[in-house]
Amino acid sequence: MKILVTGATGFVGSAVARRVLREGHQLIVLARPGSDRRNVQGLDVQVIEADLTRPASLQRACDGCEALFHVAADYRLWAPRPEELYHTNVEGTRALFEAARQAGVSRIVYTSSVATLGIPRDGSSGDELTPVSLEDMIGHYKRSKFLAEELVRELAAKGLPVVIVNPSTPIGPRDIKPTPTGRIVRDAIAGHLPAYVDTGLNVVHVDDVAEGHWLAFQHGLPGERYILGGHNLSLRQLLIEIAEIAGRSPPRWRLPHSVVMPIAHVAEGWARLTGTQPIATVEEVRMSKKLMYFSSAKAERELGYAPGPARQALEDAVRWFRQQG
Repeated sequence: MKILVTGATGFVGSAVARRVLREGHQLIVLARPGSDRRNVQGLDVQVIEADLTRPASLQRACDGCEALFHVAADYRLWAPRPEELYHTNVEGTRALFEAARQAGVSRIVYTSSVATLGIPRDGSSGDELTPVSLEDMIGHYKRSKFLAEELVRELAAKGLPVVIVNPSTPIGPRDIKPTPTGRIVRDAIAGHLPAYVDTGLNVVHVDDVAEGHWLAFQHGLPGERYILGGHNLSLRQLLIEIAEIAGRSPPRWRLPHSVVMPIAHVAEGWARLTGTQPIATVEEVRMSKKLMYFSSAKAERELGYAPGPARQALEDAVRWFRQQG
């Protein structure tokens, strides 16, 4: 089978590409011109240059493909031009799926995010049915992914053969950018995070997320969505685990959100002046006021999804970041 994977040069996409290759399929990967391609070096793949923001370039990538894993996204919690997130995440998805429809692609897995899901106010785990609306989305990244998933669900209702997966917080090797969570791991390894805020995440190994994609491809129902998560950890627990693995001292101070928010505003202002990535963003601080805990029970029940321990994800991430210097 000829399968197209978008985002294979990135973190989650490269894990999905490796999982697909294990099945012996012919793999096509979409890459933007000039993109960092270290994550696909040495893999038996055909690279086609295309861009989600250039619809005309997508048809050639889809031609002849029987299946599609659309993993690519603009994952930034701060962007000097927020409209870029909507162009890629919403309109890029629309253009790609139209190209896939015209090419006769018969099976699609779309990578959404738990960012689009509701979070219970009592601190319990959210699931696929937790109530949520666009007004609940904090920041442009979450809004763009929410609108993209709404688009995908509409297309599924019209007959597009697409299954939706919602990864939680993937951690592991090949986070080359790195992602916002990868930056936390990297900085904790270096001993640059002596303090923390009260928040919580659902942590999962990136390879378990990739396995969940394959299970969704095999068993998922079109139009349905499945959380691909792992284990709920407070940020303090997460940093203590990383400190133990890395041989560092654990964080000592808890910072109130009211203290961190002004720092984030200053950091964003400095980033706009210098063109650099801010050390903290307003969106991150706002999101950290909630416990971002989720349940993968539906995926476990219907797909056979079985995530491993969070400790393994952290050990593999620490090892990889150290190998990269």
